[in-house]
Amino acid sequence: MIKLTNLRTGEKVEFVIRRHWIVFVLVGLYATFGLFVTTCLLWAFGPQTWVLLLLSIFWMFFSIFLYIQWLNHELDLFVVTNNRVICVEQKSFLNRTVGECNLGQIQEVTSETKGFFSNIFNYGTILVKTAWNTRSFDMTFAPEPLGRSRKMLNIVDHYRDTHSFRNAEMAAQKVEESEEVQGDSQ
Repeated sequence: MIKLTNLRTGEKVEFVIRRHWIVFVLVGLYATFGLFVTTCLLWAFGPQTWVLLLLSIFWMFFSIFLYIQWLNHELDLFVVTNNRVICVEQKSFLNRTVGECNLGQIQEVTSETKGFFSNIFNYGTILVKTAWNTRSFDMTFAPEPLGRSRKMLNIVDHYRDTHSFRNAEMAAQKVEESEEVQGDSQ
């Protein structure tokens, strides 16, 4: 479980969504491609000095590429608490976006699975639409998108039920206080 340091008073983490393991298979396919290129060059030209130099340069840059691809997927996550949703998205190597939304501002949570492999391995996209017209959070390659989106909607419904009950109580108290003030003034 993830440990957050900026939780509000009374807030607790309900669940965390990370990318599905299938994205790491894709990174492995990239590495396999690199090995294929290396094998082809060695087979075609033999272990000559210029080939080994070229392969060393290729692997220096290609290993950085693989690391960045892995990092971009590893650091993406949704954190759902009992008060808000926090979306951390690693866009590129030194480019991270962190967004958060109060559960009362969530309008819609949808899930989508497209294609053969996403249905077989149970991954897809979760999209959280907020009350703001321009802001929404999405996570591609999310594991169990239907179950996670339903769980998130249940937490949102529970939040709205408890907070609408509190708001109704506070409104009733204000009405009673205003009636007492009116009764005292007459």
